[in-house]
Amino acid sequence: MKGVFKLKPHGTNLKKEVTAGLTSFFSIVYIIAVNAKILEDAGIPLEAGIIATVLSSLAGCLLVAFIANAPLIIVPGMGINALFTYTIVGSMGLNYMEALGAVVLSGILFAVIAFSKLSWIISKAIPTSLKESISVGIGLFIAFIGLQKSGIVIGNAGNFVALGDLSTPLVLASIINLVITLFLYLKKVPGNFLISIILGTLVAWLFGIIDFSSLHAGSVSFQTYQDVFLSADWSKMISVPFLMACFSFVLVLVFENIGLVHSQVDGMLQAPEKSGKALKAVSISSIICGLLGTSPPVSTVESAAGITAGGRTGLTSLTTGLLFLLSLFFMPFIKLVPDAAITPILLIIGGLMLTNIVNIDFSDFTEAFPAFLVIIMIPLTYSIVDGIAFGFIAYPLLKLFAKKREQLSLSMFVISILFLANFLLQAVL
Repeated sequence: MKGVFKLKPHGTNLKKEVTAGLTSFFSIVYIIAVNAKILEDAGIPLEAGIIATVLSSLAGCLLVAFIANAPLIIVPGMGINALFTYTIVGSMGLNYMEALGAVVLSGILFAVIAFSKLSWIISKAIPTSLKESISVGIGLFIAFIGLQKSGIVIGNAGNFVALGDLSTPLVLASIINLVITLFLYLKKVPGNFLISIILGTLVAWLFGIIDFSSLHAGSVSFQTYQDVFLSADWSKMISVPFLMACFSFVLVLVFENIGLVHSQVDGMLQAPEKSGKALKAVSISSIICGLLGTSPPVSTVESAAGITAGGRTGLTSLTTGLLFLLSLFFMPFIKLVPDAAITPILLIIGGLMLTNIVNIDFSDFTEAFPAFLVIIMIPLTYSIVDGIAFGFIAYPLLKLFAKKREQLSLSMFVISILFLANFLLQAVL
């Protein structure tokens, strides 16, 4: 492992990488149950969804480990799974097998972009201010999700959101766990996030949020999965709904993953030479996800947990991937980790990603305002791709209004038009 992943040149060791892999796993393990439940609404049986999520997460982690040697976690993405179920299947009228066909085709198109100069052209076309704003917006989005999971922020009919009841066990446990996690993080305790998850689970148990007595042995049947595995259907490939589904998937896959990979590999990991390889790994994983029976993947934001815990190489991803496979046999224990134990990590990661805001040139309004739109619209629309779209559409407009057309590239115009066309199509249909 030391030779394959070049641990010494990366300034790390086996213990750090495995600990980081464990940390990443426990920060993202919720995706197994959540993704499977969302896929169930699209018609995919729950157990089949669990198996598809686990196998696709294993494949994604192995690909990024050996192709990019980066500590990223590639799993079916939150948000894009909702697009799969509630838009592609629910609104556009495709069944889940046809939607899986669209996932495979969009993955192939994504791979063409990732393996060609198109990814470099698109990356160069995106201004620094928009790249950094994507990281900041995602950071706020992560923090917002954490606050919601903890009950500190709740929905409100009159004000959209409001402060939750601070006396409830969930909120109290989350606040206590946040204090514990902050202490461990600032003291730079090795494996601080992993330790905080374990202690946070115990705190949740003391507050009666979880019940250890509810644990019982369970198994996962592969019988229902046989009907989902390799069930992608391309019979409607020339229909408008199918083509729209592919277009929507490609938009999300390309721009969300470019933003995520940039923030994680270039920003937190400071290894820009690995960005292209990581994007290739995600593109291959996209095809595999459709074949295995789940929605498309992303380089998940929870990768930051492993990086912050010391992960520097693909050994972190390999560890997480193998733990995903083992999770099939320990599902009852994994489900026991409560939101109160995950929330502090989401808040800290969100705060860390917010620091990228210093790289935005706020002295130039034509750079600052589109970046502001991205930052504010990602959490407020609860959609990374929609938030990105607002900034990308506004950017060329402001440059033209300010007579700074020379700062615009043809690629940027094309990207903006694609985002605008996507909004118009949604409005019409």
